[in-house]
Amino acid sequence: MGVRGFNRREFLGISAGLAASGFVAPMIVERVRGAEPASEKLRVAAIGVGGRGSGIGEQAAALGNLVACCDVHAGNAKRFAEAIERKHGNKVRVYGDYREMLAQEKELDAVTIGTPDHWHVKIAIDAMKAGRHVYSEKPLTLTYEEGSIVCEALAKYQKIFQVGTQQRSEFDARFLKAVAIARSGRLGKKLKAISSVGKAASRSADKNKPFGPFETGKPPAELNWDLWLGQAPKVEFCKERISWNFRWWFEYSGGQVTDWGVHHTDIAFWALAGADGQAVAAEGTGKFMGVEREKVLAFLSGKVPANEMPQAWNVAHEFDVAITLSTGHIIQLISGENELRIEGEDGRIRVNRGLLTGKPVEEVDKDPKAKKEIEELMAQIYGGSLPSGGLPHMQNFFDCIKSGKQPVANVPDHVRSVNACHLANIALLTGRKVAYDPKAGNFGNDAECNGLMKRARRPEYDIEI
Repeated sequence: MGVRGFNRREFLGISAGLAASGFVAPMIVERVRGAEPASEKLRVAAIGVGGRGSGIGEQAAALGNLVACCDVHAGNAKRFAEAIERKHGNKVRVYGDYREMLAQEKELDAVTIGTPDHWHVKIAIDAMKAGRHVYSEKPLTLTYEEGSIVCEALAKYQKIFQVGTQQRSEFDARFLKAVAIARSGRLGKKLKAISSVGKAASRSADKNKPFGPFETGKPPAELNWDLWLGQAPKVEFCKERISWNFRWWFEYSGGQVTDWGVHHTDIAFWALAGADGQAVAAEGTGKFMGVEREKVLAFLSGKVPANEMPQAWNVAHEFDVAITLSTGHIIQLISGENELRIEGEDGRIRVNRGLLTGKPVEEVDKDPKAKKEIEELMAQIYGGSLPSGGLPHMQNFFDCIKSGKQPVANVPDHVRSVNACHLANIALLTGRKVAYDPKAGNFGNDAECNGLMKRARRPEYDIEI
């Protein structure tokens, strides 16, 4: 069988059907009916509170009642809990294992997940099984297979799930406006997006070995190293594997291709892919960091064991990949300036977190009728209204828990976008053009590519729906 995810239409159809039949989480139904006092805040826990995880945890604390946090690094959890108590006044219970937290915290409504990427799907599914709604950082999945698994789990448990691709809601709605302009036809019919995401920056302390190999040693006393590794192969501790640098190991992430790539590629999909468009082909070139491409490919294909791999970053840090969508549009994913450009035969626009420019933008802004049309389309795309609140992406998640609607950065949409990034990485790893069949959920007879759709997981950390 192929690895196949639910498309957006299928997912929304399942959700609507279950809602109409009454099979909706009782908590959501009660809130929609107004059974819960409006003044009562949602009870939230934050899982993974180092780096970005502390940021989304703080956002959840600002909108809800954050009662617990969890991190495999005891120092991270302690610092976060103390910061929340100082700022919001509430006592935060601290855990070192999210499974214990889910079992002990019986009254939780939702969790935020800010762990490294290789933990996102397992924690999210375990949280949904325990009856909690989920806000997870991006990229949500490590592989194609995980995308299929998390879509299946979401359809089964019917929880509210927001992915942290916050460009859909934030930055003065610049990205949303860019999507509306592209969808309006003002740029033309045959569109191309250039998703430019910057190079993977070395944060190695040794300037002579910017990508490794690195030294191994003993993990800090505060860190549960085995739990940090989770499903990934058991290896000796290396400080260049954790914190920010986890992104540069295929065992835990997908490099800049998936890390920043899914931000802009998600917006490109929103603009170009329609309701059910999929990435179907990819071709390009790239340069890998500390391990040659052929050896990385052999490792991910199961031909080289983890203990025979160099202690070095192993993802691509320079790349230029053309991704073809089933709609006929093209997304070019490159390691250049950090921005998204969308162009067609009638015009082009450029957007990043600080600006939105281009002649079509100027024409819309100076024409009241056109401006109104774009704003109405923006509201329609966003789900009926424009982003609101000081923390609009997290606010959208909280609002959707109360309304029972899936958020703007829903799982099926995100899986389509991140699968395009996985496809790009597979093209870079194999060094050739690759073609994916979204209906079959595989690469046809291409055994090499099919083998890269999933990873072996340590049995004690396997993912179960």
